[in-house]
Amino acid sequence: MQSAFRRGAREGLRDFLPLSVGLVPWGIVTGIAMRSIGLTELESLGMNLLVYAGTAQLGTLPLIAAGAPLWLIMLTALALNLRFVIFSASIAPMFAGRSLSERLASSYLLVDGVYAICADKALKSDDVPWRWGYFIAPSIFNWVMWQLFVAFGVFGADFVPRDWSLEFMVTIALMVMVLPMVRTRPMLVAALAGGLGAVLLRGLPLRLGVVAGIVVGIAAGFIAERWQQRGRAA
Repeated sequence: MQSAFRRGAREGLRDFLPLSVGLVPWGIVTGIAMRSIGLTELESLGMNLLVYAGTAQLGTLPLIAAGAPLWLIMLTALALNLRFVIFSASIAPMFAGRSLSERLASSYLLVDGVYAICADKALKSDDVPWRWGYFIAPSIFNWVMWQLFVAFGVFGADFVPRDWSLEFMVTIALMVMVLPMVRTRPMLVAALAGGLGAVLLRGLPLRLGVVAGIVVGIAAGFIAERWQQRGRAA
């Protein structure tokens, strides 16, 4: 049992390692961004530990800086993280028989990159210890990397030149993480519709363009999935 867990952990880390490179610029920029809106080092590190969701962190920072109401900040974070409801439901069979504490820890550690790389392969295995190691090892590795590089950005924010434009590197990192998940036509439709919607609706008050784009993407993906199912039935 222990050997199967260790083998799964090694394979999970090996498969996830190439994607983890994107955590470096993303984490650093997130740390810098938190400091740039006026958060202290302690507040930035605390937010990073509690939220642990780069997209939600970056998406809510402009609202925090603008003094938006708390309900809007929470709604935006919730909308940006809705995908994790789908992710967790799809990988729930992986955690059959695990303790409540292990499942809670797994829910906190779940991130896009680990899901994109590890979910399919883990769900195809019937070896319970192996798939647990395959999921938890890269998840912990991702958490450690994220905390380290965000902290690097937080404490190094005052020394980074403003003209480096690291935000563009974050966009590239996000694209690298999203592309492996776009494997079906409905997912492609949802991604394109959501992205286009967010761009076209960016002028909405209170920066609601991102939330509106997410709604558009979900609706478009749902409709595309229904059409695909009807086509197969016909």
